[in-house]
Amino acid sequence: MKIVFTSKGTDMDAAMDPRFGRTEYFVIFDEDSKSVESFDNRAIEGEAHGAGSKTAQKLGELGAEVLITGNGPGGNAATVLKTMGTEVFVGAGDMNVIEAYDAYKAGSLKKA
Repeated sequence: MKIVFTSKGTDMDAAMDPRFGRTEYFVIFDEDSKSVESFDNRAIEGEAHGAGSKTAQKLGELGAEVLITGNGPGGNAATVLKTMGTEVFVGAGDMNVIEAYDAYKAGSLKKA
């Protein structure tokens, strides 16, 4: 299963980015292969409108089954993610990626 984290860096030690649509990076953890990848999302900063929906579409391209973030996606982006079947968990904004993963596995994050 691919779990995607909104982050301020490119690895599991990176601080979480509480934002969804304009997150700086995604850290992508594949639980099956235990591999870690990242995606640079900083180009979205230049978007005047629709950043959340475009970011949600990118998650679909990345094969995200679970999204872990701080504040969660807005209305349009949430609809896109729901349509794709991506589960969203919020409340990890003050953690790093490893802590957010541990919180997810422990069931202590809120499902959006």
